[in-house]
Amino acid sequence: MTIRLPGLRGGLRAYEPRAEPLVLNPGAPLTSRTVFSAAHVVADPYADTSPDGPAAVDWDATLAFRRHLWSHGLGVAEAMDTAQRGMGLDWAGAAELIRRSAAEAKAVGGRIACGVGTDQIAAGSLGEVRAAYEEQLAVVEESGAQAILMASRALCAAAAGPEDYLEVYGHLLRQAGEPVVLHWLGPMFDPALEGYWGSSDLDAATDTFLEVIAAHPDKVDGIKVSLLDAAREIDIRRRLPQGVRCYTGDDFNYPELIAGDEKGFSHALLGIFDPLGPLAAEAVRVLDTGDVAGFRELLDPTVELSRHLFQTPTRFYKTGVVFLAWLAGHQSHFTMVGGLQSARSLPHFARAYELADGLGLFPDPKQAEERMRNLLALYGVAQ
Repeated sequence: MTIRLPGLRGGLRAYEPRAEPLVLNPGAPLTSRTVFSAAHVVADPYADTSPDGPAAVDWDATLAFRRHLWSHGLGVAEAMDTAQRGMGLDWAGAAELIRRSAAEAKAVGGRIACGVGTDQIAAGSLGEVRAAYEEQLAVVEESGAQAILMASRALCAAAAGPEDYLEVYGHLLRQAGEPVVLHWLGPMFDPALEGYWGSSDLDAATDTFLEVIAAHPDKVDGIKVSLLDAAREIDIRRRLPQGVRCYTGDDFNYPELIAGDEKGFSHALLGIFDPLGPLAAEAVRVLDTGDVAGFRELLDPTVELSRHLFQTPTRFYKTGVVFLAWLAGHQSHFTMVGGLQSARSLPHFARAYELADGLGLFPDPKQAEERMRNLLALYGVAQ
């Protein structure tokens, strides 16, 4: 039975949904790579709020999704960009998310790392930026989670040059109780981060980034690079001090970066591993056996979906992630904090559905089809 989907260039086309899902059961822990899924939050659809009001989160559904990821052996990267930090989820909501998720991780034995930023202030002096980072770092460390030092819009605005980044990050790393992950998020994800590390010249910015790490290698567990530039990530990876890991954040080139080469490989901390969680975990288990070809055979076909979800404007990839979570039955509705469900077009959703269905990502393909039909009807598409 076919479903009529709007095309990216207009008109309707027939698509025949997949009858059976790809069966992916929870399995053994991952061993050859450390893999985090940057997880989304589930909005409370019954809350009487507005796009610019405080985020209303469905905590039961949000935590249930994290248990789903942990059950497949993935770590959870909490309160990151995927969770709409700075795009609907404010610091008060993020702090509660961190505390609740860290407690849940402890209860079920799941691995968790949490984002530390400065989003409780819109702007400020370097001293105010340091204080904002310190406040968030304290919340994460008190929760028992690992800290991920995220890029800061306020620091980007306040810093006069590379020396200010060296001073702020050096201060934070010296006081961190445990090794942290440093996160370099490119302007394609957040335009306010243009010129991070004190320069829009990526070679100069890379040198400053590496200088921060070289000065404190004992306090840096790893780095997450989200520049959508595989060659640059490989170059940075090869220049890291011994023992400092590279977690790819490249949602365009992750299979080759995780597989690696004769000189090394990347671990993973990815937003696309929210909808791909079980499949990604299965692929890494194959890699654990040394079967690189089998790993690529499973993961390479997912890149088309990822590139679709992360297409320009890349920062709206969260909409596609939550849309697929709804179709997959992880939540009962397609509503997002900040009203971000409106950030992508119907043709974009239709293509995302088609690609995800083709990969067998929906545990109940019939339910996914029915929900897709409901969305089409809401937009006025007759079947």
